[in-house]
Amino acid sequence: MTEKDREIEKYIIEHTSAEDELLHEIYRKTNLSVIQTRMISGHVQGKILEFFSKMIQPENILEIGTFTGYSAICLAKGLQVGGELHSIDINDEILETAKIMIGKSPYADKIHLHSGDAQDVIPSLNKKFDIVFIDGDKRDYLNNYNLVFDLVNTGGFIFADNVLWDRKVVEQVKSNDKQTLGIIEFNDFVQNDLRVENVLLPVRDGMMIIRKLAN
Repeated sequence: MTEKDREIEKYIIEHTSAEDELLHEIYRKTNLSVIQTRMISGHVQGKILEFFSKMIQPENILEIGTFTGYSAICLAKGLQVGGELHSIDINDEILETAKIMIGKSPYADKIHLHSGDAQDVIPSLNKKFDIVFIDGDKRDYLNNYNLVFDLVNTGGFIFADNVLWDRKVVEQVKSNDKQTLGIIEFNDFVQNDLRVENVLLPVRDGMMIIRKLAN
């Protein structure tokens, strides 16, 4: 990141509504005690997720990749009365952290945490979703997209995080770099999927916004 990039990032943060105290606590504790901190949505992206959720007013949200609970809380802010958010993570240890943080929020009764592989958990939920947020293992992005697609209501949205993957998507990719190859495969598939319309936002590590048009 260049000095100009850092200045612009600072300016963007200074001109975005502040995190609430709990989100700030989650972000701080994640950076102090958890590895792979790039996985947390953070201030600006979290506010974007919150705004989208408040605009859509979803009844049901599915999140693949809970991490420390930051994005789940942001998305839950837009739920309808009686709405639910189901979040899945395969890492039991990180789920314990998320459970503690989410338990401090006003949305603890709306957010349901599931431990396990998304491929196993999702079919058991028996739900249709207005928003799906894909933010788990990058190698599984396309598999998860295909798995959830029929569960997304027509007109509903799929968000996918880290779709620029530290800008590696425009570099020469090694054959053993399965994470980057998974992201590229996903991005290319979505771009050519006539059932959706999409836009890739250069926010943080890249976020794809996908709107379902048809089954």
